[in-house]
Amino acid sequence: MPTLPESAIARLLAPYLTAEVPPTLYAQLSIYLDLLLKWNARTNLTAIRDPEEIVRRHFGESLFAAQHLAPCATLLDFGSGAGFPGLPIQLLHPEIAVTLAESQNKKATFLREVVRTLGLKTEIWAARAETMPPSRRFDTVTMRAVDDMAVALPAATARIAPGGQLVILTTAANAPTSGRTIPIPNSQSTVLSLQMFHVEH
Repeated sequence: MPTLPESAIARLLAPYLTAEVPPTLYAQLSIYLDLLLKWNARTNLTAIRDPEEIVRRHFGESLFAAQHLAPCATLLDFGSGAGFPGLPIQLLHPEIAVTLAESQNKKATFLREVVRTLGLKTEIWAARAETMPPSRRFDTVTMRAVDDMAVALPAATARIAPGGQLVILTTAANAPTSGRTIPIPNSQSTVLSLQMFHVEH
């Protein structure tokens, strides 16, 4: 029996979704949620324990970001943690080649389990994103809940292909001053920061 039925997940996500979603989305998110709760009981993947709050904060904010992406073929989720926002983006946009970079072994193992269970083609890079070959660049790089923005920003920016986009879910106080900032529904402090890179950087 799933923790939350698909209908409850759909209701909780309604404020974050403005476009059509794949018919399988809510069923996939229900499986993802159950895996997350099961693993979280053994290893700390997220501080949020309440299933409805996980749907709103982790799934909702990630899917909100997914709807604001510029068209892209490749995406790197920089420091993916338990898969946010990269995995919900993959579920909403199955056509994008998504890579989840996560250096913590337990979290990378969890990500592999979710990808395998859901039958996704998502790549797991089980190391720091900085260790990728310099030639690996992505149309879009995403980040969320970054501890040290000053360190993470240059490292993430180095992975963006010319003409690419940096997408950050963060607090308004931490958001880069350049680019476009969009408030997140139902959140007092979280914003979506979008930056386009039109030239070589």
